[in-house]
Amino acid sequence: MRRIVKMRTINLSLILLLAGIYTAMANNSITGKVITVIDGNTVEILSDDTQTYKVILAGIDCPELTQSFGESAKKHLEKAALNKTVTVNFQGKDRKGNYLAVILVKGDTDLRIDLLKEGLAWTSEKNPDPDLENHRTRAQEKRKGLWKEDNPIPPWTHRREQSMLEAKSS
Repeated sequence: MRRIVKMRTINLSLILLLAGIYTAMANNSITGKVITVIDGNTVEILSDDTQTYKVILAGIDCPELTQSFGESAKKHLEKAALNKTVTVNFQGKDRKGNYLAVILVKGDTDLRIDLLKEGLAWTSEKNPDPDLENHRTRAQEKRKGLWKEDNPIPPWTHRREQSMLEAKSS
């Protein structure tokens, strides 16, 4: 009898968890609090319905933590978003299954634009959003952040170089 009650409790918990995730994705947005900043463009958010989401900012790419300005981008994002209430507008998922989203602080500060204006991010490698690209271009013209360097290496190039250095398994 105890087993049946335990299984029902587990099943009910699973159903509620999936319903919360489905509702958030069906609405394409949630509100929550940034609880962790992983790197310059990746955060963990605890939603108002107590679900945790790993979210990558859509349309931009910040330097890796091992690159110049990688730690600066992370620190900037921590200052702008950590422990703050945000609105997350989901845009889909990447090939690894991570959520891609636009994250707004106080309903109006787009974290992507903030990072681009400070010269701490590139626009996406493929099909960059023209509005975001304008912010990146202005930061580059002003030689802000990573644009102080003569030839900054985009994070996607850095990741490819790093993967080529890794030992191949047979």
